[in-house]
Formats: sequence, C-alpha cells, structure tokens
Amino acid sequence: MSRKILIIQGHPDSGGDHFCHLLEEHYEKNAKQAGHKVKKIDVGHLNFSLLKSKHEYEKESPEEDILKSQELVNWANHLVFIFPLWLGGMPALLKGFLEQLARPGFAVEILDNGIWKRKLKGKSARVIVTMGMPAMAYRWFFFAHSLKNLERNILNFVGIKPVRNTLIGLVENMNDSRREKILAKVASLAHKGM
Repeated sequence: MSRKILIIQGHPDSGGDHFCHLLEEHYEKNAKQAGHKVKKIDVGHLNFSLLKSKHEYEKESPEEDILKSQELVNWANHLVFIFPLWLGGMPALLKGFLEQLARPGFAVEILDNGIWKRKLKGKSARVIVTMGMPAMAYRWFFFAHSLKNLERNILNFVGIKPVRNTLIGLVENMNDSRREKILAKVASLAHKGM
C-alpha cells in the first residue's frame, strides 16, 4: 500500500554532508522506488524564531515556514524524523521547531469540557537517531530517556501511533561494511513505508 511520507531532517547544520543527510537521501530514494509519495522538511533551512512566552505560543500566528510545515504534516500519514543525539537529546533547533509546529489548535485542541482532542491521530512515525556512543549504551544505560520523551510526551500525546525507532551508534567510527548494512536496513524500512 502506497503511503504519504514526510521526512523531517532534524540535523541543524543544513550543509548536507552529515550521516543524517545520507540517511535522509537513502530513505527518500528507496521509498519513492517502492511507490510511496515523499515530501521533506529540512529544519536547518527553515526560518522561524524560538518561542519565549505563553503569549507567543497561544496568541501569535506561526511564521510562514511553520504554517507550510503544518500543511505537510497534515498531508502525511507517516512521519520519519532523522536527527543526531546532542547532549543526550534532540538538537535544540529541532525541539524549537516541534514547539512551533504544535501550536494550539494544530496538534491538540482543548474542547469546551476540558478534554484534549488529539488532532494527528491516524499517523505513524519512525524516529532515526544517530549518536557517537554505542546505541545499546544509550538504550540500556541511559534508558533512551530523550527518545522516550519524544515518543510518549510529544508524538503519542498528539495522536501519532505507533512510533518506532532506529538507533545508530558509533557513527564517527563507521567502516564501509557497517555503513552499507545500515543503509540496507533503512532501504528496507523505506520500501515498507515504515
């Protein structure tokens, strides 16, 4: 079944020569070959400010790049987040983007009876995280706390389920053989639209 996939490149350096960018290109190419429709957001290329107050979050209109990003999220039925682990979590620019993206009325709506309505139900996600440490150390020693925060407190909270993840450790010391295995795994996920 063909899917509408939105790749959200969360690496803040828009230079394009990082492993995250290679993963993005590989995922996109293989998803398109499998017949999926693919669109992309590169957070490093967007123009938006960080939210600094409740008033900004609730009352001020989002900037044009955020409005366009919201349209793309609404279009998609599967989101693929790709980003490096920085200081134990997602890069600040990606976090700032998600705060802007999830403005009131877009991702969640508070009904008159006080109940929260999740407005992004029916969408799934894949989170691909690269890191310098071994992925098993992040998952089992650090309990993947920042990944769980993204999955549970952001994506699941707005209705995005299921959320699956792919952790790629030791990226600075990767040999060609391991790189090819990782790219083959990403290609398989892309073909399946996962």
